[in-house]
Parts: sequence; C-alpha cells; structure tokens
Amino acid sequence: MTKIFPSLLSADFLALKDEIDTLERAGVDALHFDVMDGTFVPNISIGLPILEAVRRGTTLPIDVHLMIDNPEMYIDVFCEKGADKVSVHVESTPHIHRAIQKIKKHGKEAGIVVNPGTAIDVIQPMLTEVDFVLVMSVNPGFGGQAFIEQSIDKIHTLHQLRKTHNLTFNIEVDGGINEKTGQQVIDAGADWLVAGSYFFKHSDYAKAVQTLKGQA
Repeated sequence: MTKIFPSLLSADFLALKDEIDTLERAGVDALHFDVMDGTFVPNISIGLPILEAVRRGTTLPIDVHLMIDNPEMYIDVFCEKGADKVSVHVESTPHIHRAIQKIKKHGKEAGIVVNPGTAIDVIQPMLTEVDFVLVMSVNPGFGGQAFIEQSIDKIHTLHQLRKTHNLTFNIEVDGGINEKTGQQVIDAGADWLVAGSYFFKHSDYAKAVQTLKGQA
C-alpha cells in the first residue's frame, strides 16, 4: 500500500507542532526530514535540535534523508536523536556499505539514495543490504522543482529487479510529487511518496493524503 511522507522542510516552522498535529490527524504515514550541509548540496537546512523537538512531538516514524558529505560521521547521532529510517546518498561517500551497516547497527531502517544523474547499476550491489531505495526525482537541495521524467524509468527498473531477485526493499520517491506525478511513480512501482511543496500548499492535508494515494 502506498505511504505518504510529507517533507517537513516545506512546513510552517513558526507553527511546527500544530503542523505535525494536523499531519497526524490527516493520516500521513511518516515525516520526511531533510538534512543539508551546504557542501554536498547547495543549501543548508534543519538539523539535530529540530529532530529532537520533532521526536518529542510525535509518535510518527521519522524518515531522515542525509544530504551531507561524510554521512558516516553523523549517522550515530541522528539515530540516537530520533530517526526511525535513515537514508544516505551513494554519491556522498566511498564507504556506502559501512554507512548502511552503521544505520542497521542502531536497529533503524537503512536506505540508499540516488541522484537524477546516477544510474541504478551503481547501487545494484547494495540492493540486498538496504530496506529502501530513495529515488531523487529532482536535483537535491531545493524544494519546488519540476519532476524529472526519466525518474520513472529508474523506478520501473528497481521494481523489476525487486521482482526478479525476490528482494524486499521499498521504493521511495522524492521531488516534484503531485497528484499527476504521484500516480505515475506508483504505477511504475513506488511504495513511498515524499511530498513537500504540493502537500503543504494544500488547503486540506487529509485530502492531499487521499489524493496522493489515489483514493480521492
């Protein structure tokens, strides 16, 4: 069943607790938490103090997406401060296997992320090791970008690899998700949708959840 993970980066931070309470009532499945360092991606975003606060304010799973160089240095602390799922870019470290092992050591779900310019072949050796693959359908670093159509082929490839090799990883998609692209990626095999700008500009979060799940 499709799951919806709103990206908190697009939320109203002046009213973050109210936003989280509304998201819970709307029936979202988890909260997506984008961490950017200004080096791996050209932007700086939220970090550990916000994660700690969000963790105190919700029982929803928190999906931490590390868009940072040398993620191995920070995996332990993000796991300790409240992450339930942690994903790491294959492009951000020469030690991706070690990074995935670190996440799993904490008993968290471990994900590997691929940028739009990265081929699925690059991560294929890791597909037996991860709990999920996050396909970036925009270039990471900024919200509000247009969906990159070639992402659909990547999702389809992952879906076929999962079926062919009887693997269990989930497919997550982040970037440019709306009612149209959401259905396209679901049809291609996606399980989890991350929605930022589309979701938080919606006047009715519950309806946004239903629409993205194809129930509206």
